[in-house]
Amino acid sequence: MATRRTSEEPAFVLHRYDWSESSLILEVFTRHHGRIALVAKGVKKPTSQFRPVLLPLQPLSLSWGGDAEVRTLKAAQWQGGHVMPTGDALLSGSYLNELLMRLLARDDPHPGLFDHYALAVQLLAEKADAQQPILRAFELLLLQSVGLLPDLGCEGSTLAPLDDAGAYVLSPESGLCRANDDDAQALGAGQWLALQAALQEPDPFIASLRVCAACQAGLQPQLRALLHYHSGVRVFRTRQLLLDVQSLVRPRMAAEPGAAASGIPSP
Repeated sequence: MATRRTSEEPAFVLHRYDWSESSLILEVFTRHHGRIALVAKGVKKPTSQFRPVLLPLQPLSLSWGGDAEVRTLKAAQWQGGHVMPTGDALLSGSYLNELLMRLLARDDPHPGLFDHYALAVQLLAEKADAQQPILRAFELLLLQSVGLLPDLGCEGSTLAPLDDAGAYVLSPESGLCRANDDDAQALGAGQWLALQAALQEPDPFIASLRVCAACQAGLQPQLRALLHYHSGVRVFRTRQLLLDVQSLVRPRMAAEPGAAASGIPSP
């Protein structure tokens, strides 16, 4: 029986690790096949044509063969379109990759989510001042795509419509719940309804981005709690890296009179 081969598939590298002295195992997110694993043989050799191409946060066209869980990479080309995010945006992009690694099962296609991810990476490279709304919009769409986002248009336990004058918080186990007076992160019913409506738009990423920009401060910790709950982790590795960097930056900044506080955003 002929070995199955896939050609010129849109993809992004999410993670890579050593397989031998000269080869790598790649975790890649593809448009029509979902997250898959590829072995890139000889890629660490200085003469490898794959060496300068297989970078994260870059739109690629990949070809591979094989029917095993780990397929064999046959060809890779950079698709262009935008430069790789740098600085703070690079850390934000790495955070998106970690989310996909933790929440996507292998061989489970999500073509719409792939398109949202590609747009998020492009915007991170081009709109450095909009990182937080970009991250929140992608988190919402990722959770929705894998069936982990509750309906934001009703109370989770009763399915009753939201009270226009009420405030609500997002619980990982029961969806939207009435907020207590001391819930500083609560969002108004109108904000949750606006998020739900944005997710149902023909272009949900841009619509969600606009809404997230107006409520990001309260939304961020609630989405983070939901992501931690479903990922089974207390702190994402990229966030821990950020915390470590901030712990190094703050003493230096405090020692410099008149220095501005660190502007590193939190994923």
